[in-house]
Amino acid sequence: MILAIRTFRLRPGTREEFLRLTRDMSLPMLEEHGIRVVDWGPSLIDQDAAEEAYVMRAFPSLEAHRQQDEAFYGSAEWRNGPREEILSLVESYHTIVIEATAEAVDALQR
Repeated sequence: MILAIRTFRLRPGTREEFLRLTRDMSLPMLEEHGIRVVDWGPSLIDQDAAEEAYVMRAFPSLEAHRQQDEAFYGSAEWRNGPREEILSLVESYHTIVIEATAEAVDALQR
C-alpha cells in the first residue's frame, strides 16, 4: 500500500477553522472520490509558533495515488468548492509518500 502524509503549516489563529473545514468539507469529498483517509488532525507540537495539522491517506498503489489525487484536486467539486477557503488558511504544506503494509495502515486508522 501507499501512505501519503500531508502536513500543513497554518496561518496563526486559523487551526480550529482549518480543522472544521477539513472535517465538514474536505474529508467527505475525499471519501466520495474513493480516497481512504487513515487519520487527520492537529499536530501535538507546533513549530516556530506556527500552528500545524496533518492528513494521512492510503492508496492501493502509487499509480492509484497519482490518478486519485489528479481526479480529486482537478475536480470542479474541489476547485469550485472549499479549495480557496481552505488554502487561505495554509501558509505551506508538504507531502511525503511511502510504502506501507496493509497491517501498518490499518493500525494507524482512526
